Amino acid sequence: MAVLYAAGAGAFAAIRGGGIELSLEGMGAGCLAVDPEDPWLVYTGTHEEGVFRSSDGGRGWERAAALPHRRVTALAISPRDRTLYAGTEPSAIFASRDGGESWRELEGLRRLPSAPTWSFPPRPWTSHVRAIAPSPADAGLLLVGIELGGVVRSPDGGASWQDQRPGAIADCHALAVHPAEPGLVYEAGGGGFAESRDSGESWEVRNEGLRHRYAWGLAVDPGDPGRAYVSATSGPGRAHGQGDSGAAIYVRRDGRRWEALVGDLDAFPYALATAPDEPGVLYAGFGDGRVCRLGGGGLREVATVPGGVAALVALPEGF
Repeated sequence: MAVLYAAGAGAFAAIRGGGIELSLEGMGAGCLAVDPEDPWLVYTGTHEEGVFRSSDGGRGWERAAALPHRRVTALAISPRDRTLYAGTEPSAIFASRDGGESWRELEGLRRLPSAPTWSFPPRPWTSHVRAIAPSPADAGLLLVGIELGGVVRSPDGGASWQDQRPGAIADCHALAVHPAEPGLVYEAGGGGFAESRDSGESWEVRNEGLRHRYAWGLAVDPGDPGRAYVSATSGPGRAHGQGDSGAAIYVRRDGRRWEALVGDLDAFPYALATAPDEPGVLYAGFGDGRVCRLGGGGLREVATVPGGVAALVALPEGF
């Protein structure tokens, strides 16, 4: 089974060999990123305490340098040059080339013409960076999803920005660039699923077979550009409310039509992840804290994280 890192409001969890190690308990972790060259090097962003860094797979943590905004809502690391990106609320994006020891704001994001219109419905006076997707082929190419404000694009590492991309879903929840086909980019959002085949320049909504249109979790099969996964339900109340979510996890095997893998789920699957050494296997992290493996034997629980799961990364066994 893959090694899993999970982040949630109650704790960070490292799940290895059937065991679970908890850390950062009660710190409000909400997002995470793993160094592409060193899987022991992990970063997590918290709701109120900024960014933390671990060099031993989550056993010990230290604070990264402070950001102007303490609510960190997205993290990503460039596979090309290992630049660490952090997105915040209010919407801003910062880059670090020294592992979080120092940060530089990519200020052009806040100067985009659409920026004054960005607004997150539960807190309409603000918005936040929900997703960051660096290109695995071009160190300068960066896609950023704003909740609620759409998908914007920088071709030069944040020096300049292109405003909301045509066809992208405005209520962006997740972005993913396919590692084997870098021009192929996926988005999950409040409106379903969209894809771009030109590195995020233009987008097309592709909801064929997707019965639920409030999509959140997103994962790609690293060996198959035609296979993608999303989690979705009927709306934000079902996803984030107290009752049954009624959600489903969908797969698109042929690059065209979605089909449900599992449905009528009590808890909402906020985070989806695939591991490169387990083709056809999906991991899901739920709002009730369960982490499950979805493969040939159906949905099987592998661990429980206190306080729920907001972000999940799957790594090869024995990395």
